[in-house]
Amino acid sequence: MDVVDLREFYASPLGAATRRLITHRIRSRVRGMSGAVVLGLGYATPYLDVWREEADRVIGFMPARQGVAHWPPNGLSATALVDEAEMPLPDGSVDLVLVAHGLELTEHLQDTLREIWRVLSPGGRAIFIVPNRAGMWARTDNTPFGHGRPFSRSQLTELLRDAMFSPSGWANALFVPPMARGFLIRSAPAWERLGLWLWPAFSGVIIVEAVKQVYAVRKPKRSRQLMPRFKPVPAAVPAPSHRASLPQNSKQSRPLA
Repeated sequence: MDVVDLREFYASPLGAATRRLITHRIRSRVRGMSGAVVLGLGYATPYLDVWREEADRVIGFMPARQGVAHWPPNGLSATALVDEAEMPLPDGSVDLVLVAHGLELTEHLQDTLREIWRVLSPGGRAIFIVPNRAGMWARTDNTPFGHGRPFSRSQLTELLRDAMFSPSGWANALFVPPMARGFLIRSAPAWERLGLWLWPAFSGVIIVEAVKQVYAVRKPKRSRQLMPRFKPVPAAVPAPSHRASLPQNSKQSRPLA
């Protein structure tokens, strides 16, 4: 889906209800972002407003094949068109990454996760909103969550651990049927409460919070090769030459007369 389709969905009554329900679940998990740097990746701008007044900086990166939309509506834009596998940010510069309509649509899944890991600060957090493979929303294509690759909880766990993330919290949202009917949209909060109680595994989306893991890499111990000690070796002294000595009974020669 391109940015026009995504923007039209969130401008509809069903999209507005989707934004409220997911934002409520995210807000209940993430607090205390004062002075932090928050990055939204994919089409995450509908969920970034909750941190605009609290965080030090909130920016949005949208994949090049999707297109970019101006955000926030008033003022200077805080969004940019990027390659999600090569983001123009230094290492460890972001405290929180929120990924929405990103993992299920990217063609470079492992590279994107590694890039998110790179830009996160040590101990930084990432929140991934992905379609639930067992849910109803992944089976219909009238919403953005019906496009791309859905995930199960076990698949997400393995995927994040391979990318050096540790899942620290799970949430489910969107139990209301994905139909633009007025009575369903008005009763969406009741559907959420009922779904969380009766069938939490069949939610429309899975929300997982993961923490960046920084493992200490220990260098292998080098085998200490002790240098041989140099011991002073006395220089070889040549043996004294044995001169021919005069016989003891030899007589002194007399001068000639």
